[in-house]
Amino acid sequence: MKKILLFISILLLLVGCESVMNNPTKRVETFLNKYQIMDSEVLKQLDDTLNGDATLTDKQKEKYRDVMKKQYQNLTYTIKDEEVDGNDAVVTVEIEVYDFNKAMSEADSYLLAHQDEFMDEENNISNEKFMDYKIEQMGKINEKVKYTLEFNLTKNDSRWQLNDIDEITRQKIHGIYNYQ
Repeated sequence: MKKILLFISILLLLVGCESVMNNPTKRVETFLNKYQIMDSEVLKQLDDTLNGDATLTDKQKEKYRDVMKKQYQNLTYTIKDEEVDGNDAVVTVEIEVYDFNKAMSEADSYLLAHQDEFMDEENNISNEKFMDYKIEQMGKINEKVKYTLEFNLTKNDSRWQLNDIDEITRQKIHGIYNYQ
């Protein structure tokens, strides 16, 4: 009898937890938490993106991956609002991330003023040398930037699902959005 009661209690707990987790805000929190805990799905997407980039060396890809992992681990967010209209919802979130855009912009300016430091043997600007410098600068950045994001969700079969995010939202999460 105790085993049956224990089983029923666990079943009710699991069903109850699912309904508590099935709201727009919780779905967005789950999505952002995947970045913070460096979920395998998030890291696979990062690896797929880096592996598809023919402009970076393997060493640069590894350094860039480390920089992005730092970004993910230090991403913070605050849920600001949730608006539900039938089967559609919008969750407004303020995130704070490292300002990699600033580091990249400053690296670009540095290149213009110090081209001689990035020359190869043929007196051309070496993309490899410059990317080494740019990634290094991104790794050093400690300044953060805040963005307000809106996540759209749709209710399908009684479950809230996060709609695909657009490229601007993705850039903001990664801290590379050009806000200037």
